[in-house]
Amino acid sequence: MTLVSLHSSSSVLLFMALSNSSWRQPQPPFFLVGVPGLEESQHWIALPLGILYLFALVGNVTIIFIIWTDSSLHQPMYLFLAMLAAIDLVLASSTAPKALTVLLAHAHEIGYIVCLTQMFFIHAFSSMESGILVAMALDRYVAICHPLRHSTILHPGIIGRIGLVVLVRGLVLLFPFPILLQNVVFCRATVISHAYCEHMAVVKLACSETTVNRAYGLSVALLVVGLDVLAIGISYALILQAVLKVPGGEARLKAFSTCGSHVCVILIFYVPGMFSFLTHRFGHHVPHHVHVLLATLYLLVPPALNPLVYGVKTRQIRQRVLRVFYTKASI
Repeated sequence: MTLVSLHSSSSVLLFMALSNSSWRQPQPPFFLVGVPGLEESQHWIALPLGILYLFALVGNVTIIFIIWTDSSLHQPMYLFLAMLAAIDLVLASSTAPKALTVLLAHAHEIGYIVCLTQMFFIHAFSSMESGILVAMALDRYVAICHPLRHSTILHPGIIGRIGLVVLVRGLVLLFPFPILLQNVVFCRATVISHAYCEHMAVVKLACSETTVNRAYGLSVALLVVGLDVLAIGISYALILQAVLKVPGGEARLKAFSTCGSHVCVILIFYVPGMFSFLTHRFGHHVPHHVHVLLATLYLLVPPALNPLVYGVKTRQIRQRVLRVFYTKASI
């Protein structure tokens, strides 16, 4: 309940901050192009995006419901997984509905404050997802390297505090994004060549000085991704060191298999994200529609695939899902 209430409070505070500052200089709405260069095919592009969003909704709601209702799953790994699913729901729902209305209904206009709010939630919850992946790496490290103290070290109180830190970090680091944009002057057509309000796409429309915006955006990206990847790397280096000391190939394989789902989720999240980030900053020869498609898929593919990865690779969740569907089918 604390995570939900803080999330609601942050949206209210952000909206009030933007509303109170926007009276000084009324800003026109933005125009979202969608996928530039592929306007004639946008309704076909919307189809896979809609399917991914549907998978994300059904999969993550199912994960949260199963973990919430099954007390045997109230363990660190599954509680972190529930947090990941909740973040994925917000992340996908911050992106897909508006992107689909742009592609299908040609509802290209988006209000100035609504655009900045969407931008904040997309980037803030991307940061939170990265933080939860670090927490899950910590859980795997404790489970493998200190199995007898696992429940003592990662008790529910600590798990709640970790979730709170991840939430607050995302809100605090990303709150300046829309606030700094209040000082930017848009003196040309506010046409965003994107399917949603992405930070750098909005910054590039400005004709006033944006050095602070660009520097802060780059610093936050490098800080969050750099520190999180470093923490995950250290955790898995220690895990690898501990597993290699275990006698017997079968025992080693079992230890590695407990990390399989988490490693898949890490790759699904970071690889497309880093590719999208690098092409946006430095890939000037990459066609713009390719970048837009990659950036949009980056926000929808992880939320859609994460429940499938954990559903397939985690026996307890797989059995619980099959039991739920079998019960409904019997009725």
